[in-house]
Amino acid sequence: MADDKVILKAEDLDGYLSRQDLLDLDVLDKMYKETMKFFVPVNEQKIIDAYDRMGHKMQEICAAHPQIRVFSFVTEEGAHAEASRVIAKLRDVNTDHQEFMYYSQRAYEMLFRMAYTDEHTDKKNHIIVKTPVTNPVQNYAVHKIPDIDSKIENSVMCVMLRGALLPSMIISKEIEEYSSHGYVTPFALFKINRNDQKSEADMEYILDLKKSFFNIDELDGKDLIFADPMNATGGSLVTVVKYLQGQGIKPKSIRFFNTISALKGSIRVTRALENCTCYTLWLDPALNTSAYIMPGLGDAGDRLNGCDTKEMPRNIIQLIADYGNNIAGLYRSQLHKIEQTVLG
Repeated sequence: MADDKVILKAEDLDGYLSRQDLLDLDVLDKMYKETMKFFVPVNEQKIIDAYDRMGHKMQEICAAHPQIRVFSFVTEEGAHAEASRVIAKLRDVNTDHQEFMYYSQRAYEMLFRMAYTDEHTDKKNHIIVKTPVTNPVQNYAVHKIPDIDSKIENSVMCVMLRGALLPSMIISKEIEEYSSHGYVTPFALFKINRNDQKSEADMEYILDLKKSFFNIDELDGKDLIFADPMNATGGSLVTVVKYLQGQGIKPKSIRFFNTISALKGSIRVTRALENCTCYTLWLDPALNTSAYIMPGLGDAGDRLNGCDTKEMPRNIIQLIADYGNNIAGLYRSQLHKIEQTVLG
């Protein structure tokens, strides 16, 4: 560890995997390699059958990992078609930037519902809203929502920058909407990336503290939330949390929200971090040698934010500006918190 950089290596992550974990991952890897034989030429029926077998196998494996919460494994069957359609649109090579943002928002609203509101509770909050109808008098309406203040009002949104920014804002907005007090999460912003020169087997995860922005005093004893579209290896999350723990931070809980997660990444994270739950809309079976999820959906950060030039990468404020007026208006409370964090 340099003074301004923290580095975690793949071999450190693999130390958290049990012998059974490694056997399970090897089985899924072999199943996916068999499936790829039907991609060229395309044999649709064999692909369907192969994915069906992998899905059942992943569900069987996840039954032994209660901290891995996969939408289609734990929600009612009627909701599964919605998840399938959202993921299909996000995966599709023909889905453009605007559509990708729209379906990402839907994905994170579904994940929030799964994590916080699907469990039955008799406790309710009430929202009283003033409507535009004024004849014969000003009209109001009452709507019941679950009382989840105790679950959400100790939260800090931890952003692993770039592709994680907008999903983090979406989750924070959901928290604000469900809080009876309009709670807006504090934000902690971490600059972390993988070493693209490395393979999956010897990957390095580099946390750049000089380009990170957070108040360490706001993190101790808090429910830390991370929302990253893709969890391939789990390395970025483990690097950040282990660094914070090394600084004396003891999170009350850690919640990790992913649109798509590789099974390996989910297992590593829940093995490495105490009181950590992974919520994923869809679980994928394998990684390639470059540590990208298969079948995956490409680079979620680029598809959400557009590509940076290598010579002039955007900083956090420039990235927010590129989201435009619609995003800025919708997430103004979240943007205010982020600006306070970055600008002081």
